[in-house]
Amino acid sequence: MDDNIHFKKAIFKEKISELKTKKFSFEINRIELPNGHEDEYGQIIFPNAALAVPITNENKVILLRQYRFAVSRYLLEFPAGTLEIGETPINSIKREIQEEAGYKAEKWDKLGALVNAPGYSDEVIHLFLARDLSKLKNKVKGDLDEDIEVLLMDPQNLDNLISCGDEVLDAKTVTAWFRAKQFLGI
Repeated sequence: MDDNIHFKKAIFKEKISELKTKKFSFEINRIELPNGHEDEYGQIIFPNAALAVPITNENKVILLRQYRFAVSRYLLEFPAGTLEIGETPINSIKREIQEEAGYKAEKWDKLGALVNAPGYSDEVIHLFLARDLSKLKNKVKGDLDEDIEVLLMDPQNLDNLISCGDEVLDAKTVTAWFRAKQFLGI
């Protein structure tokens, strides 16, 4: 496959404005698209993230019920987090799974990456399967803004939650679960 077909950079013309927050920035830039169209486009600039699909030795899936202020509700998600400056995706998720779920994994497999919202963000989320888990004896301090409940679930129950639509899950969790099931052959 010719990568040049898939990767064509837009031509940056000028920055119109920028707003910086703790984790990301929002820019409005004038750019020229590969097809020649030039206009102003808003974009979230994000330092990327990593996510783990943790599966215990007893074949339970670890999920988090986490409060998300942007949608004013709790969502079911896999442990995930933003990469710190200079941090690799694998080191980020090893830290996050301890902080958010209270587990450590000895076996890690790459499940690829996903682009979360390409219409307005450059965020790439690196997906991993975490196995050979052990529960931490002492809780690792996480972020102050995290409101998290750790859940253990049978894989079939997670499939049922996804298919019935009664529970709100985020897109990265559904995608990561799909890829983990393919990797595991389940």
